[in-house]
Amino acid sequence: MGVADSLIELPLGSPAPDFALPGVDGKTHSLQSFNDRKILVVMFTCNHCPYVQANERRLIEIQRDYAAQGVQLVAINANETEHYPEDRFEEMQKRAKQIGYNFPYLRDGTQKVADAYKATHTPHVMVFDQERHLRYAGRVDDNWKEPAQVKSQDLRNALEDLLAGQAVRVPQTFAVGCTIKWRT
Repeated sequence: MGVADSLIELPLGSPAPDFALPGVDGKTHSLQSFNDRKILVVMFTCNHCPYVQANERRLIEIQRDYAAQGVQLVAINANETEHYPEDRFEEMQKRAKQIGYNFPYLRDGTQKVADAYKATHTPHVMVFDQERHLRYAGRVDDNWKEPAQVKSQDLRNALEDLLAGQAVRVPQTFAVGCTIKWRT
């Protein structure tokens, strides 16, 4: 049973659960790998979900736009691969290269990290401050289909608020996307 069965979310203010996961870059990344970053955005994602695919360019742009200010995005794929072979590690490597990910893309093969973070959807973004406390959780923005029609840049707004030393004005939204594919 995965967290999707209970729909319990990681409470705001919670510390980021630790992890050590293999990345498509051949390195193992942990929470401590990003200690030098002011803000850490942990996003649960995958290869096959159309919601993720619609947000990939936006996430690449966000990493590019905020990297110099100490923001780091890290993507984690926890989907089971028996029924979703397109989410296998080898396919993740291909996708990251094809799309040009500018952030680490990690594999959570045991699904323990996704469960610890109470991730429910792909994409599901969680923003942690410098002390690694959860300050925003939810969607990237309010229109996954039409980027030109976005009215609320939820992830960007959260980053702007934190970088300005303010509380996040909208700290939680519903993560719109495919559900994480849990092993049964």
